[in-house]
Amino acid sequence: MSAESEIRDNGPEGMEPDGIIESNWSEIVDSFDEMVLHETLLRGIYAYGFEKPSAIQQRAIIPCIKGYDVIAQAQSGTGKTATFAISILQQIDVELKGTQALVLAPTRELAQQIQKVVLALGDYMGASCYACIGGTNIRSESSPHHH
Repeated sequence: MSAESEIRDNGPEGMEPDGIIESNWSEIVDSFDEMVLHETLLRGIYAYGFEKPSAIQQRAIIPCIKGYDVIAQAQSGTGKTATFAISILQQIDVELKGTQALVLAPTRELAQQIQKVVLALGDYMGASCYACIGGTNIRSESSPHHH
């Protein structure tokens, strides 16, 4: 595949990307098991209801974990949030209690949705996640949200 290759891929059922996927990353991973993720993270992924990675997850999780800069643009419902959540959860050390990742979201609703996804996927790991939202009472932000 060339550095700026374009391929057409329908991905798993119900997760078809709309149109063309542009990528300079040639590795496509067909299953979560092949991604060599932490066992507790895999349990969270399957418990969340994922069976097979979506087209965007097949291409973006590994480069994210490896520390590459990744820009993933796709329609709603294609698995973008889970892509970066899985990548973050794979890299954190739950024994360290300090902040290890920061996700910025443009709306309160999206921030809360991201928090729910991270907590669900990281449930078996014991991961913590806080949604810090401007304009809210500090007390509501300071209580830990932990599964």
